[in-house]
Amino acid sequence: MFESIKNNSDFLKAYRHGKSYANRYLVMYVRKNDLDRNRYGITVSKKVGNSVVRHRVTRLIRESIRLNVEKFENGYDIVIIARNTAKGRKCQEIESAVLHLGKLHNIVVR
Repeated sequence: MFESIKNNSDFLKAYRHGKSYANRYLVMYVRKNDLDRNRYGITVSKKVGNSVVRHRVTRLIRESIRLNVEKFENGYDIVIIARNTAKGRKCQEIESAVLHLGKLHNIVVR
């Protein structure tokens, strides 16, 4: 299992001081955290859909991270924001979007 970002202040630090890249389905903010591990935060707005839809998108993102956690370099806070287009997508699409953004940030070990 991976560590989650829970404090609002940690999310805000990632938004203000982190670097962001986006693709069709997700936005990813990455910021160094001076720890020996990564912390992940997932945000799904009410604009994406009702609670059932939002929770499904959250589960897909969490599963994508779980399956690929060893591919990411350590020492980062990673916040992933789901876009409206992420609803109704398959797990493979979300997983490839997460890896694509990780490669853009140069934090995915090839």
